[in-house]
Amino acid sequence: METPVKHYKFINSRTDNVIYYHSLESNLSPEQVREKLETLKAQVARNNGVFLDTIYWEEIKENED
Repeated sequence: METPVKHYKFINSRTDNVIYYHSLESNLSPEQVREKLETLKAQVARNNGVFLDTIYWEEIKENED
């Protein structure tokens, strides 16, 4: 049986462009999710050459395209 996952997108707030997608297991605690997403946010900022403060993440809901 597969573990359910939650999907997240990382967005550049200056351009409103999604610059990275990531999935995490849904059985993680909220603290673990936040820790993992904040670590990824730093990597995404570095890999895309943008300031850390210009990137934010949000969960992708099922009804989104």
